[in-house]
Amino acid sequence: MTRKAQVVLFGAAIVALLAAYAHIDFSSYAHAAPAPAAAAPAVPDFSALVEREGPAVVNVTASRAMAVVKRSGPQTPSPIPGPLPFGQPSPNGPQPMPQVAQGSGFIIKPDGYILTNAHVVAGTEEVNVRLIDKREFKAKVVGRDPRTDVALLKVDAADLPTVRIGDPTKVKVGQWVAAIGSPFGLENTITAGIVSAKGRALPDETYVPFIQTDTAVNPGSSGGPLFDLDGEVIGINSQIYSRTGGYMGLSFAVPIEVAMKVKNDLQKYGKVSRGRLGVTIQSVTQELADSFGLKKPQGALVSAVEPKSPADKAGIKTGDIIIGVDGQTIENSIELPRVIGDSRPGTQVKLKIWRQGETKEISASLGEMPSEKLASADTSGGKPMKPSKLGVAVRPLTQEERTQIASDGGLLVEQADGPAARAGVQAGDVILAFNNQPVKSVDQLKRLVDKSKGAVALLIQREGNKIYVPVRLS
Repeated sequence: MTRKAQVVLFGAAIVALLAAYAHIDFSSYAHAAPAPAAAAPAVPDFSALVEREGPAVVNVTASRAMAVVKRSGPQTPSPIPGPLPFGQPSPNGPQPMPQVAQGSGFIIKPDGYILTNAHVVAGTEEVNVRLIDKREFKAKVVGRDPRTDVALLKVDAADLPTVRIGDPTKVKVGQWVAAIGSPFGLENTITAGIVSAKGRALPDETYVPFIQTDTAVNPGSSGGPLFDLDGEVIGINSQIYSRTGGYMGLSFAVPIEVAMKVKNDLQKYGKVSRGRLGVTIQSVTQELADSFGLKKPQGALVSAVEPKSPADKAGIKTGDIIIGVDGQTIENSIELPRVIGDSRPGTQVKLKIWRQGETKEISASLGEMPSEKLASADTSGGKPMKPSKLGVAVRPLTQEERTQIASDGGLLVEQADGPAARAGVQAGDVILAFNNQPVKSVDQLKRLVDKSKGAVALLIQREGNKIYVPVRLS
């Protein structure tokens, strides 16, 4: 074949190949378009909530007793004009200066009933309420309940805007919430965040199951409402956790159902009456559960029973673990004060308790909870002795010390290290019992320690309070 013929044949092949490719669908070979990314969850728009609920949120100004401010020396005017702080000395000498507290509140009834924090209006001589439309009213303090930090105010008005009351039990951790208040006096300010925990017990308060959020709450926001996404109030902003006095990411609200019960009692009786059992309790840890033979940590461990109290009359003993009240299971010790406190004085309750490896039922007639109770104890030195496995240096109490703590036994801890120190036992504690056996001598404590293994429970008294401390022996 000649070269010319080869070129013609090759050209014909190319033409045929192109013709064949002309009938091929290349769409199946193309790179598939990336699937659309899942839409990111939208940040809630709270503008409608503010417009609808904002008019029912009020600024609360409470004037306290006058204080005389002494002049400390010549005062040089600031070269920069600005607001003067309360208490700045007068050039004319000592002058009575008003102490003013700023807070927030919200209207729950159109005839002028308002909820706020008890600490906002504590010790006040005059309370004023200002609405968003600039109307101002003098308010009467119907009542205060420091235990829950809730106060009820009343203004002489009608047809006021009101908030809607929600149900905190339906709110889940992680859901969005919003707070409206007057931080630093800046009225109708909204901040938003999420619920970071529920049923939170704070160190100084076991009755209120606080709602914990990361919503910014600052001075002046106290008493304002906490809203859910439906625009319903689920709590009253009450406290913050702070090392500086300002917001640090943790705020706590009183659940609205707790506040509404307080409101009803204040409106009906002028005070809040709560049931009282007369016991000191603490949480049950896994180590304590092991010590008392419980399958799991639950209930409220009784560390002390007040003499002649309803609990004492009913036969409750130190070391009992209350695991139920009127058929309601007590999973955590924080639940017991709320269940008992929600009952009126005189109510008969059936308690389910765990005692010495068995379940028992006890009936008790509740008393009335007092407003406050103070107690203290003193200790002094002496020559210590030291049970080695436990890690404490102890000595018997003097007669004067036994009288002060109302005990006929007990050992004073002079030094703690090892297992006891790791468990939290410290110098000055008084060991009253070891695994519910009253301790009256150093030798007795040594024998009990020598015979024991694993976790043990010490009943100690510290500054007038009794508490069980679980110690895992070395």
